[in-house]
Amino acid sequence: MSPRTSAEEKPRTVTLEAFADTIVPGEKRHPGDRAVAGAAPGGGAVAAGAIELLEWDATGVSEGLDDLALLLNDHATAYAAEQGLDLDASVPPFVALPFEHRTALVQRLTAPGHPEKQFWVMLTLFSNMAYDSAAHMHTAEAIAAGHPGLTAMGVTAPGPDGLWRFPRFSYGRPLARLHPDTTPSGSPA
Repeated sequence: MSPRTSAEEKPRTVTLEAFADTIVPGEKRHPGDRAVAGAAPGGGAVAAGAIELLEWDATGVSEGLDDLALLLNDHATAYAAEQGLDLDASVPPFVALPFEHRTALVQRLTAPGHPEKQFWVMLTLFSNMAYDSAAHMHTAEAIAAGHPGLTAMGVTAPGPDGLWRFPRFSYGRPLARLHPDTTPSGSPA
């Protein structure tokens, strides 16, 4: 396991990692990992690049991440007080919550009627997107790097020419007969 990097030590980063790990849990990256709770085997949203996706300016959320992390930590502080939890002050409040309490808080924040629901659902969607589609990476590069979500879903590598071909039909049969004038390359005549 690798030692903590300076990026992992930033309160915003570890807070967002803890949120993403609550959505798609994974295993700890190293023994002292506090952001990733280790609630599931294999790589989760953090290993899949959730922070890289959130920080990508194409998402339109990157400039608001500081505020979202602060707000999430405010909610964690209030939740901990309500639940009578003692939080470790050496890490941000959301990171200090045990996994089951992180989950309970996220359920609250994403529930119908919560006034900030749209923010937390957005972070949830990006966490899932990082895992399910590696949207911040070229698919072939993500597969070559062993992206945990694509690997778990069984997405295969492209052929040597960089193209995906599917010699077997997904339903076990062709969905339609080829038009008689279709060229050998698959183009209409």
